[in-house]
Amino acid sequence: MSKTNVLTIRIPADLKHRISLLAREQGVSINQLAMYMFSKEIGAIEAGQKIANYWKNHSKKEILNDFDIVMSKVAENPVPTWDEK
Repeated sequence: MSKTNVLTIRIPADLKHRISLLAREQGVSINQLAMYMFSKEIGAIEAGQKIANYWKNHSKKEILNDFDIVMSKVAENPVPTWDEK
């Protein structure tokens, strides 16, 4: 397990109450829920930054053209009939 550190943050009482309720509903501690939420949000922000960096040197026209190319390939595939009997 990696080394851990303590982080103290100040949050409004209402937010702490909401986090506490969610943690209880999930059957986890406030700390576990907070770590999960921080990790998930940081991951989403990092992913957004990577996508933005990847596309920053492309014009909107290029991006939309590439999107259309991908979607045209998807449209050619038949829709699975998993739910049909």
